[in-house]
Order: sequence, then C-alpha cells, then structure tokens
Amino acid sequence: MADNQQLGVLRALDVAKTQLYHFTAIVIAGMGFFTDAYDLFCISLVTKLLGRIYYHKNGAAKPGTLPPEVAAAVNGVALCGTLMGQLFFGWLGDKLGRKKVYGITLIMMVVCSVASGLSFGNSPKGVMTTLCFFRFWLGVGIGGDYPLSATIMSEYANKKTRGAFIAAVFAMQGFGILAGGIVALIFSSIFDHQFPAPIYSVDPVASTVPQADYLWRIILMVGALPAAMTYYWRMKMPETARYTALVAKNIKQATQDMSKVLQVDLEAEEEIAEKVVQDPKLNYGLFSKEFLRRHGLPLLGTTSTWFLLDIAFYSQNLFQKDIFSAIGWIPGAATMNAVHEVYKIGRAQTLIALCSTVPGYWFTVAFIDIMGRFAIQLMGFFFMTVFMFAIAFPYDHWIKPDNRIGFVIIYSLTFFFANFGPNATTFVVPAEIFPARLRSTCHGISAAAGKAGAIVGAFGFLYAAQSKDKTKTDAGYPPGIGVKNSLIMLGVINFVGMLMTFLVPESKGKSLEELSGENVNDETASSVVATSGRN
Repeated sequence: MADNQQLGVLRALDVAKTQLYHFTAIVIAGMGFFTDAYDLFCISLVTKLLGRIYYHKNGAAKPGTLPPEVAAAVNGVALCGTLMGQLFFGWLGDKLGRKKVYGITLIMMVVCSVASGLSFGNSPKGVMTTLCFFRFWLGVGIGGDYPLSATIMSEYANKKTRGAFIAAVFAMQGFGILAGGIVALIFSSIFDHQFPAPIYSVDPVASTVPQADYLWRIILMVGALPAAMTYYWRMKMPETARYTALVAKNIKQATQDMSKVLQVDLEAEEEIAEKVVQDPKLNYGLFSKEFLRRHGLPLLGTTSTWFLLDIAFYSQNLFQKDIFSAIGWIPGAATMNAVHEVYKIGRAQTLIALCSTVPGYWFTVAFIDIMGRFAIQLMGFFFMTVFMFAIAFPYDHWIKPDNRIGFVIIYSLTFFFANFGPNATTFVVPAEIFPARLRSTCHGISAAAGKAGAIVGAFGFLYAAQSKDKTKTDAGYPPGIGVKNSLIMLGVINFVGMLMTFLVPESKGKSLEELSGENVNDETASSVVATSGRN
C-alpha cells in the first residue's frame, strides 16, 4: 500500500478535518485570483472609451475606435505577460519555495496595476505604449499567481475535499469579473452624473468629456486594492509541508510548521523520511525519460485541454461586447456619450457574471469531489460544444429583436458550462498529479498552454469576428468570417477539447503522493498517476 510509505506529516494533512486554516488559505490564495480576473478582464470595459478619447476623427459618423494593431496589443499584451509569468514563476516556485515567490508576484501585481492607470503623456502613442508596457508586467505577476495559488492550496488541503478547495480559489475569478463590472457601473454613474454630456450624434466632440480620461485609469487602478490587502497574510503563511519535506528535504521543519497549523503534536519520522526523500527513483527531472514515462501523457492532456478551452473562453469574453451590440443590450455607439457607453458595457458584463459565470464556478466547488474532475470536464466541453452550435447555426434567427432573450439564455449556458466544467478543472488537476519538486513547474506549463490559447482567441478572433461585408466592419479591420462562422469554429474547438480530456487522469480522493508516485518504492508501480489506485 502506498500509504505505508507516506510521511506522517503529509498523512496528517491528508486526513485532517476541514478547519479554519483551510478557509484562511482559500481566502488568501483566492484574493490573488480575484485580482487576476479583475485585472485581465477590466480592459474589455474601457477599450471603447480609449478609442473615443485618443482616436477621435472630426466629422466621422461613428466615435473613434482603437486601430486593429493597437486593440490587439492592449487586449493581448497582458496575456503574453501572463504566459511568461506562468512559466518563469512556476519554475521558480519549485526552486525557491511557494511562499517566497508568492510575495514577489503580489508586489508586481500591485505596482503594475497602479502604474497602468498612470500611463504617461497626452499623445495616443505615448499613452498606449506605456499602458501596454505596464500591463505586460502586470500579466507576468498574474501569471506567477496561477501555479503558486493552485500548488499552495493543493498541498495544504486534505484529500477528501482538495478539489473543492482548489476550485474555490479559482472560483474567486468569477467574483473578480463581477467586481470589474460593478466598479465600472459605479464610477461611470458618478462621472455621468457629475459631467453630463450630449450623445455622439448630437455633438461628437462634447460627447467625450475631458474627465473621461480619469475614468478608465480609475477602473484599472482599483485592481491593486485586493492584492495589497492580502500581502501581510500571505507572508504569514508557512511554507507548505510538501515543499519543505519532499523538495527542501527538511522533515523536521515541515513537521514543526504543520504542528502549528493543524494544532496537533506531530513527530518527525526520520527513517521513513530517509527512504521517501532519498529514493533515487523519485528524483528524476522534467526532461528525463522517467518523467516522460510516468507523466508524459497526463501533461499532454492538461496542456492541450487548457489550450483549447482558453481559445474559446477568451475569444468569447473579448467579443462579447460586440455580441451585446448585435442583440441590442448595448445601443449603437453614436446614440451614447463616452461615459454612458462604459456604463452599458459594465452592465452587460455584470449581468453575464451574475447569471452564469459566478454560479458555474461554485457548482464546480460543490460537485468536484462528488462527480470527479474527469466527469465535470467532459460534461463541460460537451455542453459548450452543443450550445455553441445552437447559437451559431441559427445565428440569423437569434439576432432578431424578438429572440434576444433566448440568445442570452443559451449564451449564458455556454459560460455556465465553461465554468462548471473545463475552466475550473484544467486549473485543479495539474496541481494534483505531478511530483512536489515539479508540481509548480508543470502547473505553470499547463497554464501557459492555456494562455497561448487565450492569445490565439484574443488576437485571432478580433479579426475573425468581423463582418464579411466591408461596409460593416469596425474601422481599420479587414473583412473577417463573421460572428456566425467564428462561433462554429469555437464549437469545433470545444469538441476537440472533449476528446483530449481522455488523456487526463482522475485524481478524486487520492493523496498527492499516491497520484505522483512519490511514496511508492516498488519500480513496478511506476505510473500511479494513470491507474486507479486505492485510497
């Protein structure tokens, strides 16, 4: 039995009853994710406003919009930074420890959130360049938060409710998206009341009040607050026992730390420790044949499913404001002033978050340790495929005014099953199935594959979703394949994600050491992660 070779301190964590320190860890790690989501998604609230302020053309029938290359950079640069941060800080988390690197990423997020709202100069080029510069480094900090938050939570959790705890950290992303919409609503309402302006069609210049330049800056800078508030508590958390024992090889320190956390007396088991920690078969590297044999297919599964999921997930988020325009939730740009347009976009994001995004995350938290990761991910991809096709093929039917409600319901269900499905499980599983000394690195690789998918979705679909009719495209964009064909493509991508899910092992109810093979000395039990071992 694998459990016979597991360290006592780790076994104590696995069987610990749910208690206060679990919820403290969820809040501390979760507030990082709250900030991540706020910072990544709040940019879509203000891109229209940036276009009006910095790219206004006198005499134009429509308000100014960001040129295609600028829009792609503003929307995508944080995703590029996130990808780099996931790889670098994921690797660093295994080298220096989870806690130490965790503090670095948080400081980066706070500083760059504030700096992105202080973009220098008055010229469009100066403002956009500095905005992109700071959002790139903000993305690097956000990227580091992914593998570290997931790994810390998985290594603190007990095996019975580990999935729910990691999913709860990720579910804070839903509240971050919701908070972005609410902050936009609050400040745009204040600005609209304090600085009334005519609509664009009445007076194009006066429709964008000078004070609107402060609005987008405030919305971006608010993202620094939740991260700053949790810094002290992050620094007070001890290093995880699994890192201290299995990577740093300091069993005594791990036992002392967890005795305080669990509030029980634990003894360091030196003999078992020596066997488990020094076993040469458990010290293979990331690029070794042994890693490929044990964990190659699961790593392919976690990277490919996250990549495919994020193509669909991020492309939806980035052109959802255009879908809202098509169904009438957001009126034509010329019928609003600049500040009121921010209000309408914020309202739409808030409604979608309330109706589908937030509930989807918490359904995962409730059911992941009952249904299992595999079933939820497979189900999520399946329904995302079905609903995407249900929107896409009769798209001309859905955009008629009488059918708007049905459209919004199906669109919301797509989001619901993304979050009660692969958007949560792709985050959870990589934090469970890899060895402690490579756990943060492998989670970072999986997450970076996801962000590569997000970049494909964000950059590619800005162009792809454009109308085939040249007269109906956004300013500066070439004709695309249209929203309908873009949605069909996303449906196919979701279907492929469903197939790739079969490479991902089930981790429900098993200890981390059992999943990764770290407490098994028998050479024949080499691919524990791919088998259904007993608890």
